[in-house]
Amino acid sequence: MRQICSRFFFVLLCSCALVSTVSAQDSTRVTGVDPTLQGIEDGRPKEYTIGSIRVTGANHLDTAIVASISGLQVGDKVQIPGSDAFAKAIQNLWRQRLFSNVQIYIARIEGDVIHLELNVQERPRLSNYSFQGVRKTEGEDLKEKVGLSRSTIITENTRRNAIEAIRKFFAGKGYRNVRVRLEEKPDPGTANSNNLIFHITKGPKVKVNSVNFYGNEAATDLRLKKELKGTKEMMRLSVHPTTPITPFGANERITFKEYVKDYGFLSLTKTRAFLDPFVRVKLGGAKYDQNKFDEDREKILDYYNALGYRDARITDTAVVNRPDGNVDISIKVDEGRRYYFGNLVFRGNTKYSDSLLRAVVRINKGDIYNLDVLNKRLGKNLSAEGGADISGLYMDDGYLFFRADPVETAVYNDTIDHEIRIVEGPQATIRNVNIYGNDKTKDYVIRRELRTVPGEKFSRSDLIRSQRELAQLQYFNQEKINPGVVPDQSDGTVDINWQLEEKSSDQLELSAGWGGGIGLTGTLGVTFNNFSIKNFFKKSTWDPLPSGDGQKLSLRIQSNGSAYRSYNFSFTEPWLGGRKRNPFTISFFNSKFANLYNPVTGAFDKGLAKEQYLRTIGVGISLGKQLKWPDDYFSLLYSLNYTQYKLKNYAFQGFGFTTGTSNNISLKIALQRSSVFDPQYPTGGSNMTASVQFTPPYSLIDKSIVTSAYPYKNPEYHKWRFNAEWFVPIGRAGGADRNRQLVLKIAAKYGFMGRYNRKLDFSPFERFQLGGDGLTNSFGILGFDVIALRGYPVFDKPNPSINPDISGVSEYFTIFNKYQLELRYPIVRNPSSTIYALTFFDAANGWRNFGEYNPFRLRRSVGAGMRFFLPMFGMLGFDYGIGLDRLSPADRSLKNASRFTFMLGFEPE
Repeated sequence: MRQICSRFFFVLLCSCALVSTVSAQDSTRVTGVDPTLQGIEDGRPKEYTIGSIRVTGANHLDTAIVASISGLQVGDKVQIPGSDAFAKAIQNLWRQRLFSNVQIYIARIEGDVIHLELNVQERPRLSNYSFQGVRKTEGEDLKEKVGLSRSTIITENTRRNAIEAIRKFFAGKGYRNVRVRLEEKPDPGTANSNNLIFHITKGPKVKVNSVNFYGNEAATDLRLKKELKGTKEMMRLSVHPTTPITPFGANERITFKEYVKDYGFLSLTKTRAFLDPFVRVKLGGAKYDQNKFDEDREKILDYYNALGYRDARITDTAVVNRPDGNVDISIKVDEGRRYYFGNLVFRGNTKYSDSLLRAVVRINKGDIYNLDVLNKRLGKNLSAEGGADISGLYMDDGYLFFRADPVETAVYNDTIDHEIRIVEGPQATIRNVNIYGNDKTKDYVIRRELRTVPGEKFSRSDLIRSQRELAQLQYFNQEKINPGVVPDQSDGTVDINWQLEEKSSDQLELSAGWGGGIGLTGTLGVTFNNFSIKNFFKKSTWDPLPSGDGQKLSLRIQSNGSAYRSYNFSFTEPWLGGRKRNPFTISFFNSKFANLYNPVTGAFDKGLAKEQYLRTIGVGISLGKQLKWPDDYFSLLYSLNYTQYKLKNYAFQGFGFTTGTSNNISLKIALQRSSVFDPQYPTGGSNMTASVQFTPPYSLIDKSIVTSAYPYKNPEYHKWRFNAEWFVPIGRAGGADRNRQLVLKIAAKYGFMGRYNRKLDFSPFERFQLGGDGLTNSFGILGFDVIALRGYPVFDKPNPSINPDISGVSEYFTIFNKYQLELRYPIVRNPSSTIYALTFFDAANGWRNFGEYNPFRLRRSVGAGMRFFLPMFGMLGFDYGIGLDRLSPADRSLKNASRFTFMLGFEPE
């Protein structure tokens, strides 16, 4: 309309006498008519030359640019009347959407020369904008969505896009009926600038009351609803369920009589289908999101295709508003017919025989047709974990340019024949291996973990294994480790460009407190997981400490006042010598436990710290070696340890051994295997360790030790341990859903301690303590292995050798068994933190000798917990466990049978 008015104004100027002579004293009164405009008034066509163009009204834009945009130039010829140059100039200026009004004036005429004035009115610019009617956090999120920035020109498109972005944002949160009113006010502090105020009324959330399917016979409603990942129904508990509103007719519910007659109570699926209209328990929200619903429709078709119904389609859908503001969704499907695989023929394969390829594909004639399964077996859908497929078979032997395309050759009745056309191509050789993104970690630390070496044949399994080894370092964001394979088919080579993103892997432990009768307590611990010992004396490398060489340095100081203090130090070089993965570790610890309890006064006495104590000093050195057989997940570890126990009036483990010094020298050999991909939240693989630890057989060499009054000066024993953990993914998860993968952890642990001489009792050191939270022996300084059992205190018994009136003395075993089932669900999985919830079932027990051993007599517990992995603090967690065997017929209270367990820094055994 403004454009039409401007044109009309110009025509009016050309067809009427224009006033150009204005009185100097009164600028609003006409005093005469410019005689040079008489020709224009008479309507006689005449050609003029543009002598000048003056732009007025442009405050922010360059006037030369405005004149250029119009298309009018000095020297152009125009015929008045009759020329459309001025109309085109107005169109050009309007097209820029920069102006709210455009006018062209004839300033004056000098013979055949005409002087023009372009008068424009700029659109207002955005000074600021705000949101009313929403929470502060929602307003902050909206700022990222609306795409507005200050000083930009406000147009109708700007207003419309911002309002649409607001509606879309809230629609994704379940607010379908959101209303937005835009208020535009001039900013008094800035010329030609406006403030935008968005008044938002969200209205109630729209939830999905029910989802109903029509036309489905091969799949039940409940099974199809499982495919709706983003469209969930509301929870329901009703004796008289309402009938959903649908344009496709009514879905008849099965009656109780039909349910019983069909023996539905014997089927969990039929029982759930019968109860669904009355009782519906759903986890997660039930908000309606149109975009997610559109995605879910495709998932329904994918599910039908997996069942062999490749012609399945959704013929119609309906979203009906209910009186309560929620919606009923109806989906009408046409399943079509089910198809089956027919003959599978291979063409173009020379490297491997048809029989071998057919064994890898594992699809036989008569199997239900599923194109997704066929593509996976051919290797078209690659994953980070790899898999048994034809592509992997070829690519592990260097055939990077391999291609396998399934082609349908015949469709008859319900059977489909396929021809697999294979192009093997040449074997690819790795040319360059480049590393990007490692700002702190040295290149050589990364390269020694890689199995992709220049000059060797390309192998997909080596690529996947290299990715695992980099993730195991814990220096990089696992989700961002990208091999970046760049093949060059012209010369049969491939470049691998590893893209990495470093993350913090150092950990800090800091706590402080005050204990009555004990005094100040506290812990200070730091662990540097990417340390550099060779740069320790180079001040320029400290940031805040020298790092980047992949070494591990751990320091920890703990004090509980006069009752307890400990110092711990360890250093690990994971690649001793730099050529092979031979981890070398040295460690030292020094601790002192003092018995401050005075049985006479019944109170704590700090003065007893020098009279009743156990002091432990230990050093250790270990060397590991990676093995190649049975596979290279195995490693062998040798450890030599020396521990000195000094007791003074300290009753230790009920042996009557209260004062003296023991020197424990032992050698430990451990065979380990680990195929876990992500240590923080494993979704597959296993960890296994079998170890034996032994001392010299002193009593067999010196017979007098048996009859000695102090036989534990040099304790002797041999100790066998076996630990195994398996991680089993539950359900299907792919792509982004992998971050929501349920995982079942299955664990079994066994321990046995033996002696060389039956005339000598078991060593008081290196036994097994069961129960409790496992934190007591976090650094192995109490002389025994602590096996935690959630829901139970430390296993105890009366101990007459100390005091017949005291019970609850810790019991130490020479044999133990422990079993564990743990179901984990991830809540957050990203570089900054990993958080998951869990439920568990534990069973364990200990025995003092084989005469008491009963593997079926176990103490059981159940419960739930949480784990938090934070880059700075490591692992934090808690469990709430209920000891099932602590529940007695007389007292069934959970209060006396349950315990909270807290974890800090590590997961107890």
